[in-house]
Amino acid sequence: MKIVIAMDSFKGTISATEACEIVAASIAEHIPNAQLVIKPMADGGEGTAEAMLKSVPGQWIPRVVTGPLPDMAVEAGFAWFEQSWTALVEMACASGLQLLSKEQYNPMKTTTYGTGQLIKVALEYKPHKILLGVGGSATVDGGIGAAKALGWKFLDSKGIQVPLCGEGLKQIVKIVEPPEAIGVAVEVLCDVQNSLCGEHGAAKIYGPQKGATPEMVDKLEAGLINLAELVRKQLNCDISSIPGGGAAGGLAAGAVAFMKAKLVSGIETIINYSNLEAELFDADWIITGEGCFDRQSLYGKVVAGVAHAAAKFNTAVAVIAGQVNLPKPEYQKLGIATAISCKPEGQSLESALKNCRTNLRLATERFVRENFI
Repeated sequence: MKIVIAMDSFKGTISATEACEIVAASIAEHIPNAQLVIKPMADGGEGTAEAMLKSVPGQWIPRVVTGPLPDMAVEAGFAWFEQSWTALVEMACASGLQLLSKEQYNPMKTTTYGTGQLIKVALEYKPHKILLGVGGSATVDGGIGAAKALGWKFLDSKGIQVPLCGEGLKQIVKIVEPPEAIGVAVEVLCDVQNSLCGEHGAAKIYGPQKGATPEMVDKLEAGLINLAELVRKQLNCDISSIPGGGAAGGLAAGAVAFMKAKLVSGIETIINYSNLEAELFDADWIITGEGCFDRQSLYGKVVAGVAHAAAKFNTAVAVIAGQVNLPKPEYQKLGIATAISCKPEGQSLESALKNCRTNLRLATERFVRENFI
């Protein structure tokens, strides 16, 4: 019996790596002869670098950079994979919401400058490609902070550099390119389809999650529209309606404009780099999961990507999630055989989060009992 374990993180509670280890330990206890292969998964958000480093030989390059607020310094870094000469920069570790207290949430003031600093350091390693994970951001700056770290300038009507945060967007009048482009292929790992501007754009959809009041949302939207218009006129590049351009407060669209990046599926990229499919062709089961398995999981997320990969080899798919909020007929259409909720019926969400590791172990035992014993 070969079982591949490819869990995503349970956001805010269990990392992808730990989730895989809990599931593996529980299975090994009940099926000691099973061949277990651990492949932590991610889609570009928080924990992507850790998941990749568990699946692909590489090293973590630590650096202290600017945090989400301009006066913050944070211990961050990036993953370096020498075999493929690829750097993976996870913006959440430099410009992520998890680095702030709730009182500090304010996308008018937050910046992606630290993410740009990490990219700049990664360039010193002469990579053939840079992967940029953009989930979990605290920012709505259209990527101007990151671009500034790479030599771009954003000037107001007096020729003065604007603040490198959300409040600076509306003040930009002129964009000045650096003497040299970065000269490296950049791929943005993206799991959303939201555009930079508009009703489903970075400001209106994600701004409130990052602390924006309705008034701030309007100002941020106006700023992003201004940025998009200037990029169109001065750089001959239309970033306003690119699917996925609104990811990370517009960093994705900014990467297209200022780094010549292309947007790619985060989970498909991680699957390719981790050689997951090489383990699937002779696997009996693959177990995946996340904090909440719902309709969003079906679009560009880890579970959908894993199920799609497994379908190529007729490998049975099980989902073990913190909560399962999807009817069986719906997830079976995706080729998922079973989905098990970690949260016991009647247990409060607060208690479920507190006991998440125990609940995951018990849910895995339930999967084993239902399918092998």
